[in-house]
Amino acid sequence: MATADRIEHIFVLMLENRSFDHLLGFSHLDGTDAETGQRTAIDGLDGTESNDYGGKTYRVTPGADLVMPADPGHEFHDILHQLCGMNANYPRGGPYPPINRSGYVASYAETGGSSNPGEIMKCFTPDQLPVLYALAREFAVCDNWHAGMPGPTWPNRMFLHAGSSGGLDHSPSTTEIIDWETGPGYSFLNNTIFDRLNTARIAWRIYAGDHFPMVAALRGINPLLDVREFDDRFASDLQQASYPYSYTFIEPRYDVLNNYEFGNSQHPLNDVRAGELLTKTTYEAIRNSPHWESSLLIITWDENGGFFDHAFPPAAISPGDSWQDSKYNRNGFMFDRHGPRVPALVISPLIAQNVIDHRLYDHTSVLATIEHRFGIVGMTNRDRSASPLLPLVTLSAPRPTPDSLPDPAPPFQPETLAPTTPAASLGDQPVDNGNLPAILYSALQQDLKMSPQNRQQILENAKAIRTAADAAAYLKEVEATLASRKT
Repeated sequence: MATADRIEHIFVLMLENRSFDHLLGFSHLDGTDAETGQRTAIDGLDGTESNDYGGKTYRVTPGADLVMPADPGHEFHDILHQLCGMNANYPRGGPYPPINRSGYVASYAETGGSSNPGEIMKCFTPDQLPVLYALAREFAVCDNWHAGMPGPTWPNRMFLHAGSSGGLDHSPSTTEIIDWETGPGYSFLNNTIFDRLNTARIAWRIYAGDHFPMVAALRGINPLLDVREFDDRFASDLQQASYPYSYTFIEPRYDVLNNYEFGNSQHPLNDVRAGELLTKTTYEAIRNSPHWESSLLIITWDENGGFFDHAFPPAAISPGDSWQDSKYNRNGFMFDRHGPRVPALVISPLIAQNVIDHRLYDHTSVLATIEHRFGIVGMTNRDRSASPLLPLVTLSAPRPTPDSLPDPAPPFQPETLAPTTPAASLGDQPVDNGNLPAILYSALQQDLKMSPQNRQQILENAKAIRTAADAAAYLKEVEATLASRKT
């Protein structure tokens, strides 16, 4: 049996909105080069990296805030300005302008951080992220892993599920999600990895931190059968002698209706330690299960979230399934440029200790790993050309690994970060804010799947949503229906 064939279960946890340098730039990690076997160091920061803004130079500094005072911009034009400068423009059809990484501070100041623009250059230290650093030292860390495109959460998550964003280059609006259900719809020319697994009769499962994971918006996913609650089921399911799922995707809790305050996705507006606890819980559940020795866990982040990273995103292979004049491509983007670096950890007892991998990866490397391991044909030009992670699996037998990880940095009280009812102050706040439309689309899709006979009324109810308070009321209704159907 080939070493990689020992992997029977692939788990993926995708967190939110953090760049590589922001989390690991000051790690000073060294280890064994995954390709050469020689001693190597991580491609991090030397402390001289800087941006100029308002006549002042802002250098990268160790020690980041656990919760950001403002959410950095991370839409297509925000990332464009961060990478290429505030005067940069993207011409429809490209090419992407020259990258100089000069606009991070100015972009943050423009999108809400003007009172302290240097916040965006602050980077975490090992003592602030003990869970992440323990895993990085024990397993493999990839320091050349890039977001699928230079843009926001939704299209980057779709790259992991479909090898493409389906032509979408921005966060969807509520108008668009209604249009997707009343018009041609939002779909993928070559389907998703879940569709491909179904065709190959390979079992998969989704675990979610709340009732509205973004992945549940995909066609072909049944919220009552395919999605389970992470807190209630993940660890206990893994303790069963048989765990029949070859692929498991884990989505965190967002809590968009409380401005992310009680989420654990590591969105900049929630306490980063809540995401540390989710990472610890995920690892320990797999590590202490009967399936650990045949498992591969991949942890990554969907996009850089506006945080500084010193690396230059390289050119990318266009997926080839969408066009610059498609309805949902606002900028005429060619999808031929990776986004900024994000952290990625690859974890298995069949991976040597303390490995650093400098090879180029992006989110479709997850797809390439699944495809190569289980004999599935790739979906787009991007995932067909992506490097799989299986070459990291080099050991012929499982090695000893920690059965527990450090606790998140103190002071930390998990009970203070439990989700609550949506904030009463939502009032007339606009509904088209950040990830809220994407969460609404997840709710709408699940509502339609549960009650197809009420399709017209459900769509009318969704069309009537105008404010964040309206959205909160609708989400509570769908949540109640989901809870009643699952009991």
